[in-house]
Amino acid sequence: MKKYWIFFLIIGSTFLSYSQKSGLNKGNKQYDKYAYIDAIATYERIAEKGYKDAEMFKRLGNSYFFNADYAMATRWYGELINMGGNIEPEYYFRYAVSLKTLGDYNKSEQMMQKFFELSESDSRAQIASKHVDYLYDIEANSNRYKIENAGINSEYVDYGTTLFGNKIIFATTRDTMGLFKKKNAWNNQSFSNLYSATITDNGNLSKPERFAKEINSTYDESTPIFTKDGKYMYFTRSNYLKKKGKDQQGTTKLKLYRAELVKDKWTNIVELPFNNDSYSVAHPALSKDEKLLFFASDMPGTIGSSDIFKVEINDGHSSYGSPVNLGKTINTEGKDTFPFVDEDGNLYFSTDGRPGLGGLDIFKSNIENGEFTDPINIGKPINGKYDDFAFFMVPGTKTGFFSSNRKEDNKGFDDIYKFTEYKELVKKCEQELIGIVTDEQSKEPIPFAKITLFDSKFVKINEVVADENGKFDFGTVICGLKYYIRAEKEDYETREVNVTIKNESGITEVPIELTPRVKKFALGDDINKAFKKAKDDGKEFALTIIYFDLDKSNIRQDAAFELEKILDVLKQNPSMHIDVRSHTDCRQTYEYNRKLSDRRAKATVAWLIKNGIAKNRLTGKGYGESQLVNNCACEPTNESPCSEEEHQLNRRSEFIITKL
Repeated sequence: MKKYWIFFLIIGSTFLSYSQKSGLNKGNKQYDKYAYIDAIATYERIAEKGYKDAEMFKRLGNSYFFNADYAMATRWYGELINMGGNIEPEYYFRYAVSLKTLGDYNKSEQMMQKFFELSESDSRAQIASKHVDYLYDIEANSNRYKIENAGINSEYVDYGTTLFGNKIIFATTRDTMGLFKKKNAWNNQSFSNLYSATITDNGNLSKPERFAKEINSTYDESTPIFTKDGKYMYFTRSNYLKKKGKDQQGTTKLKLYRAELVKDKWTNIVELPFNNDSYSVAHPALSKDEKLLFFASDMPGTIGSSDIFKVEINDGHSSYGSPVNLGKTINTEGKDTFPFVDEDGNLYFSTDGRPGLGGLDIFKSNIENGEFTDPINIGKPINGKYDDFAFFMVPGTKTGFFSSNRKEDNKGFDDIYKFTEYKELVKKCEQELIGIVTDEQSKEPIPFAKITLFDSKFVKINEVVADENGKFDFGTVICGLKYYIRAEKEDYETREVNVTIKNESGITEVPIELTPRVKKFALGDDINKAFKKAKDDGKEFALTIIYFDLDKSNIRQDAAFELEKILDVLKQNPSMHIDVRSHTDCRQTYEYNRKLSDRRAKATVAWLIKNGIAKNRLTGKGYGESQLVNNCACEPTNESPCSEEEHQLNRRSEFIITKL
C-alpha cells in the first residue's frame, strides 16, 4: 500500500513554532522567530468557501492524486475540468484514472478520450500511444525503399539471393517439394536447391533454371556467396549427407562448404574446419576485402538461438582462423542470422531479438573505427509483421533483394523481393536524460528523491532514486519523444514536469524544484512565497499578489481570492503581524499615484479587518510608482511604451511579515 504523507493526517491544523538562537548584538540578546505555512491546507480551506481558481484546483488535485487518494483527486480535478478553458492534457488523464478507480467507467472513458484527442495533435504522441517508443525510430527510417516481387517466385519456397556475374542465385524447393517434411529453423524450409536467373537488359529476371548440378545434392543447399573474381563459392548445406550427420537429439544440422570453380565446373567441395555435427553453421557473407567470412551459428558461446560470428580467411581461401562471436552489440538472446556485408563494411542481418515489426526484421549496423555500432531497424516496407531476411545489395548500386514470408503479393511460402533504396538510413539519435532535484526555497539539492519516468501516454518506463547530491540519470531515451518526469520526496509536494527530447544526439538535463509541504518564514519575508508555484514547462508563475484596476482601489473578485490566502495564514498564525504595501503603475502624476496606492493599502487592510483580523496586527502604506517591478517608468511625461499587461504588474499589494 502506498505510503500516505502526513498531509492527510493534519489537513486543517495550524503550524506555528518558534526556534531560538542566542547571540550578542551590541550587548542585546536577539531571537529569531519563524512561521510555518502550509499552502495546500490553505488552498483547501479557501476552496471550501466556494472560490474557484484553476491553479488552486490543479495543486489540490495533484496533492491527492500523487498520494493515491483518488476520491479527493476526482473532486478537485472535476472542479478544474468544469471551469473549462485551456487545460493541459495530463489533467484529463489523471482525472480519468481517478474516476476509473471509483468505478465511474463511462466518464473515465470520456476523459481518457479527451486526453487522446489533445495528445494526438503531436505526431510523436501517435507513435508513443502504442506504448513502444522504438516504433519512432522505425518510422523515421521507413519509406526509404521501393519494393516489388522479383518475378521469379514459385508456389513453394524461394529465398536467399546473391549475385554471380549477370545472374542471381537463390534457393528454392520448387523441385524437391515432394520430399518436403518440415520447416528448418535456419532456412525456413528443408531440401532446397540452388537456381539461377539472368538479369536482362531491362533489369528483369529470366526464367529460373537449376544452378550447378555438382553443387545441388539430393537434400539441402542454400545461401551461397561468391568471391569477386568468381573463383570461390561458400554455401550452406545440410549435414544429412553423412550417415552420422545428426546430433544427439537426432536433429540434422547445417554446415558451411567452400567450392572452387575450375574450367567452368564447381569442384574441390570441402567442409569448413569449424563445422560440427553438434551445431549448425550457415548463411555465409564476405567482407569487401574478402579477408573475413561472416556466418550464423549456434555453436558453444552463442548468446541466443543463433548468433553471428566472423572468422579470418587465410592463404587464398585454404585455411581459416578461429570463429569470433560479434558480441552483444549485434547478437541477442533471440535468433540473429542471415548476415550480409556491403561495400562500405556495414553489416545487415535479421533478428527477432530486437524490437521490430514482427518475426524477423532486418537491421543495419554501421562500421566505425573498426567496430560495429548499435543496429538500426531499416524500417518499412522491407520490414513488416512477418519474417524478413536474406538482405543482399548489388555492389555499386542502390538495388538488391530480400526474402519474406509476408502475405502481400506473395506466391508461395517465402518469396524473393526486389528493392531500390532512395534515401540513406538515418543515423540513430541518442540522448541521455539526466537531472537534479532541488529545494525550491533553499535551492539546495534534495537527496534520495524517487524519480519516475513516463512516456507521453503515462506508461511507466523507469524508476530511479536520486543520489546524495540530488542527481538522477535515466540513461538513453528516444530522440524526439515527449516524456513526463515525476519527483517525490517526503515533506515536499510531488511535482511532475514534461520534456521533449531533441532530435539530435546529446544530453538532456532537467532541473526539478520541489516545493516544501510546509514553508518556513521569518521577519521581513513576503507571505506570497507560500503560494508561489514552481517552474513548469519553462514558465515562471509570478508571486501571488493583489492587483487593482486602473485608477481604482476597490477589491476585485480575483483579489478577494488572493486575500483569502493571506486571511487564512493570519488566522492560523495569531501572533503574526503584517505590513500591506500597495503600488501603482507610472501613469498619472507621482503624487496622484502615491495617494491612490495609499487608498489601495487602506482598502486591503479594511478587507482583512472586516474578515476578522485585529486592527493592531495590520499596517499599510502606499508607495505609488516609486517601486516599479519593471522598466515601465513614464516620468516626466506620464507616457510609456509598455503594454497594459506590463503596467498591470506594478498595480499590486504585497504582504511583509513584521512580527511573529
